[in-house]
Amino acid sequence: MESHQDFLKRAVAVGSLGMNGEIGGPFGAIIVKNGEIISEGCNQVTSTNDPTAHAEVTAIRLACKKLNSFQLEDCILYTSCEPCPMCLGAIYWARPKKVFFAASKVDAADAGFDDAFIYKELELDYEKRKIPFIQDRVEESVQLFEDWKKKEGKIDY
Repeated sequence: MESHQDFLKRAVAVGSLGMNGEIGGPFGAIIVKNGEIISEGCNQVTSTNDPTAHAEVTAIRLACKKLNSFQLEDCILYTSCEPCPMCLGAIYWARPKKVFFAASKVDAADAGFDDAFIYKELELDYEKRKIPFIQDRVEESVQLFEDWKKKEGKIDY
């Protein structure tokens, strides 16, 4: 059985392969279940023109497809770098049992991948954010949630 260090080294190698293959930035992630790698993902933002195609997200998408589930129960995510806020959200929604990361967000910021401003933006009032967020309630939006609460046979997540 491979060690956590081995899996982290594989995540870094996946990031290197993606970066050197001109697929995207220097990030890689793998998902392991029962000691077996079930998915690998590298950053594909620039090659796919998809700002959500971070390594962790691509690995999560592949693993969920392979497992035929929207949750990664009993899985461990290994990533080459501390996840950004978007990936952190995706990780919590996917619900793996543990996450190991190699480099820190400080290391990423030093290489030009600084997401500290996003954390700061989250704490600001909507109108003070760099991209203004404007809530304009419509009755139907609340009704949609009321309908969800009453829906029979729904799959909670």
